Amino acid sequence: MSVVRLRQAAKESVSGLPREFWWLWTSTLVNRLGGFVATFLAMYLTVDRGYSAMFAGLVGALHGLGGAVAAVVAGVLTDRLGRRPTLLVSQLSTAVTVAVLGFVQNPVAIAVVACLVGMTSNASRPAVQAMIADIVAPGDRVRAFALNYWAINLGFAVSAAAAGLIARHGYLTLFLADAGMTLLCAVIVFGKVPESRPEREPAAEGAAVESESEREVGLGAVLRDRRFMAVVALSFLVATLIQQAFVALPVAMGADGLSSTDFGVAIAMNGVLIVAVQIPVTRFLEHREPAPLLMVSALLTGAGFGLTAFAGSVGMYALAVMVWTIGEIINSPTQMGLVARLSPTHGRGRYQGMYTLSWSLASLIAPLAGGAVMDSFGADALWAASAVVGLVAAGGYVALGRALRSRPAAGDVGGGVGAGVGAASGPTSGPTSGSVPASPAVGAGSS
Repeated sequence: MSVVRLRQAAKESVSGLPREFWWLWTSTLVNRLGGFVATFLAMYLTVDRGYSAMFAGLVGALHGLGGAVAAVVAGVLTDRLGRRPTLLVSQLSTAVTVAVLGFVQNPVAIAVVACLVGMTSNASRPAVQAMIADIVAPGDRVRAFALNYWAINLGFAVSAAAAGLIARHGYLTLFLADAGMTLLCAVIVFGKVPESRPEREPAAEGAAVESESEREVGLGAVLRDRRFMAVVALSFLVATLIQQAFVALPVAMGADGLSSTDFGVAIAMNGVLIVAVQIPVTRFLEHREPAPLLMVSALLTGAGFGLTAFAGSVGMYALAVMVWTIGEIINSPTQMGLVARLSPTHGRGRYQGMYTLSWSLASLIAPLAGGAVMDSFGADALWAASAVVGLVAAGGYVALGRALRSRPAAGDVGGGVGAGVGAASGPTSGPTSGSVPASPAVGAGSS
């Protein structure tokens, strides 16, 4: 491909999105550039503080538990208080709790503060995802979610490398740097990102029934939404597979006589591949039916972890990582776009919170389940089971596709969304009264 064509493709990938999205994208990148603590928490506890691996695992589980609680609570606050207040409170409280975690030394205090860090840091996710759905036209949402996901992984790749250098000056410097970057993120949101929550239209006199998109949505309604809860359940299955990369995979590589450096080389393929191909792949994904794409992503994710059973060298492990990473690249923006499509306008926070919960629960359960299977039946049994889980999830997405075709989703009402997540021709149900205006679907990079 020529330089001119590459430049044109890059321009089409980023054009047509509102200014407010790019400030939100910038805040995400800044946040992830400073995301040192979550990555190095276990090493900090075991190497610097001298605690056992079991205690580090307990603290990690409490961090995940805090995130699971925050997913639901923050989803409700996102709808009730607004996206911007929830996001600012999350960022400011994250900066405080991360800084405190660097100073506390009592093991009970460390465990409690780590749980609070998990709560405060995870609380921003429903707000960010709901805000993207508010300010980006339906036809551009898959692309917008992909760009945000790309920023997360780019920031993670840089922060992981920088953290090792910063830690040489002491882990306290690492914690304070994380807190400082989170504060900078809050400053960007405060100064550049206005509230995007759509205002409820006053009911017309004599109107008998509110539209589904205007109706007040409680958690009970979310739980009764069978199609959406099917998405949450399938997301949980895929997330449990991906989470095996952070506990079961390094354990399996160690059992094969490979070093932590070897694991670093293999897992680095995940970040490198996402940063390299996420944007061009998304140009192929947008404006297509979500269910077939999610089915393919589940098959690739299951197959990638299944291939790990045949790995014995760094090269084979890296190949397996690349296979499931392609599944992850397809899954993330497509599934987030589907969640936005299924969410009623005034329930986006709760829906995004429930979706975030699927990943938080997976981060809790996957390491425990993976460790139990490896201890009882061996690593090969875990990788075979992973392939089966991928097949089950793929079958679930096929059934979900049939359900989606049977009747339109809540987010399709008034949004012009047709068969596919990105097949929009008009703007979203718009914010009013000084909120961020919905952007028309212009400049979409059609494949």
